[in-house]
Amino acid sequence: MNARDDSVSRRTAGIVFAVGVTCALHVGKLPVAIPVLREALGLTLVQAGFLLSLVQLAGMTLGLLVGLTADRLGPRRVMLAGLVLLALGSAFGAVAPGMEVLLLSRVVEGMGFLLAVLPAPGLLRQRVLHAPTLSRALGWWGAYMPLGTALALLFGSALMGAVGWRWAWALLALLSLCAAAVLAFCVPADMRAGGRSPAPPAAWAPRLKRTLASAGPWWVALAFFLYSGQWLAVIGFLPTICAQAGYGALAVGALSALAAGINMTGNIGAGRLLAHGVRPGMLLATGFCAMGLGSVVAFTAVGYPIPQYLAVLVFSSIGGLIPGTLFGLAVALAPGEDTVSTTVGWMQQFSALGQFIGPPLVAWVATQAGGWQSTWWVTGASSVLGLLLAGRLQAAWRQRIVV
Repeated sequence: MNARDDSVSRRTAGIVFAVGVTCALHVGKLPVAIPVLREALGLTLVQAGFLLSLVQLAGMTLGLLVGLTADRLGPRRVMLAGLVLLALGSAFGAVAPGMEVLLLSRVVEGMGFLLAVLPAPGLLRQRVLHAPTLSRALGWWGAYMPLGTALALLFGSALMGAVGWRWAWALLALLSLCAAAVLAFCVPADMRAGGRSPAPPAAWAPRLKRTLASAGPWWVALAFFLYSGQWLAVIGFLPTICAQAGYGALAVGALSALAAGINMTGNIGAGRLLAHGVRPGMLLATGFCAMGLGSVVAFTAVGYPIPQYLAVLVFSSIGGLIPGTLFGLAVALAPGEDTVSTTVGWMQQFSALGQFIGPPLVAWVATQAGGWQSTWWVTGASSVLGLLLAGRLQAAWRQRIVV
């Protein structure tokens, strides 16, 4: 790869990452809006949990199908369709007359979000052939969600206070359309790195069979399920927990944004460490240990706000090693280049399932216990199972490298 090709690859990676951040804003806008929506619409805590996770419904049910479609039609084309649909869903929510329509708009947003972000690793795989550069790019891609969530948490309260939540929804719809325009004009039509046209993929049935018959995609998907559910549950309800503790809106936004944004350090660090030869199993084990211990302290150290918050920072920052590693593993463990998006789709489906189940489950436990002090067992159990999967993934990765 010459210097010019590497420069183009880096620019493409930067654009793809920025597109992902704009998509993540649609997920992150809900946590800061929950107190407003609860007051305006009388939502219960469990209903708020479902509203928080409903955007994952499309990924939970259609991730594999979207992955197959992206491998067939090309990742860039599918991402453009997703950005337009995401904008339509947000605009629909902006004019929603009641909760039922708002819930429906979140389903539309979820479908657009899935189409816009799921093909991104496949697009990066097409454009970046240098393995260390690809590892770093995938590590950065794993950070799109925490950065977008952090920005929404940091500025969301001020924006909604200034223009109201409906106009905030409308502005984000416009932002998604702008992201679609940048992707369309700045990233050429789907091709492999070096300008070669992609080979036509096999029919969907053989690709599906090869993907689901391989152990690697299953282990990656299950690991992301265990990670995503507990991360969204803790970070998604952190503004509510801070507000109940008596913090002002500005402090709630800043604390929540830092807790979400610090997850980037783990994602980016994972990409760099993988590029330098660190074993993925070690990174996954470290991340799951940090999440398990951090959540125990965060939910049991009642009355000690500083240790609690520091534990949340450990939970999120070191836990970020997990998605950064798993995106790299998904590309490496895909049965073939024509199944990268299919493998990521399977992983996304399990990730969305975890995000759909995690917040309502934690909210239900908190409701039954009369507080957050017993919810640690949900995240703790997920981390223990994640440690077991780390060993499986390390073995699958080693076998792939040897072959």
